[in-house]
Amino acid sequence: MISWWAGKLRRVVRHLTGRVSDAERSVLAAWLTPAQLALFGTMHRADQRHGLDVVADLHAAGHGDPDLLLAGLLHDASKGRTVGVWHRVAWALGERYGVHIHRIASRLPGFAAALVRIREHPEHSAELSVAAGCSARTAELIRHQAAPTDPAAGEALRLADLRN
Repeated sequence: MISWWAGKLRRVVRHLTGRVSDAERSVLAAWLTPAQLALFGTMHRADQRHGLDVVADLHAAGHGDPDLLLAGLLHDASKGRTVGVWHRVAWALGERYGVHIHRIASRLPGFAAALVRIREHPEHSAELSVAAGCSARTAELIRHQAAPTDPAAGEALRLADLRN
């Protein structure tokens, strides 16, 4: 239980302090297509940082599959800039302690739409990735990020996401 709370606290701090350096943006500009870079640019800076951390984690684990790395980078793309830290806290608490927390939080101003975005983000992020020119495989990895259908790459993504 302490490790769950510690992980969530770490995510809150990263949400509030996460940044993407100019050097990292230069690397992305050389790696991504213009459409993929534009999609990355629509993401909240915390989700950008998280995606970069997931990619670094995947690299550190020896993964170099371009589809997997793109999935790691863009898996939260559809959350957008309007899903804030308190929406994410409410979502995490609901996942941990029951959906009744989601129902209660949905009554707060601005929470209902944000919680729907979080719930539906795997599917919508997959659609956005395809629209940005990513492969169908990248989209499937994103779509099934919480319950991978690809036992190797999908599970690597899921674990990297949890660690970061």
